[in-house]
Amino acid sequence: MWSCTGVGNNHLPMMYAALALGGHIRVGLEDNLYYKKGVKASNQQFVARAVRVARNIGREPATPSEARTMLGIKPFIKK
Repeated sequence: MWSCTGVGNNHLPMMYAALALGGHIRVGLEDNLYYKKGVKASNQQFVARAVRVARNIGREPATPSEARTMLGIKPFIKK
């Protein structure tokens, strides 16, 4: 299992490459503040785009529970 992320202008090319090569990705405002040139982003926009791109190439994104299992993180228990 491997993953990739890009920062700034490199976030989209790295996302596309990782997905095309079978890797995993993560996205977020910590990597880029803009959704596209001149348009400030939200994490929701980044996640929605990543899901759309993954599905367009035949990859189904992991659910939060699946991601925790892959990463060996204990299940989230709401208190």
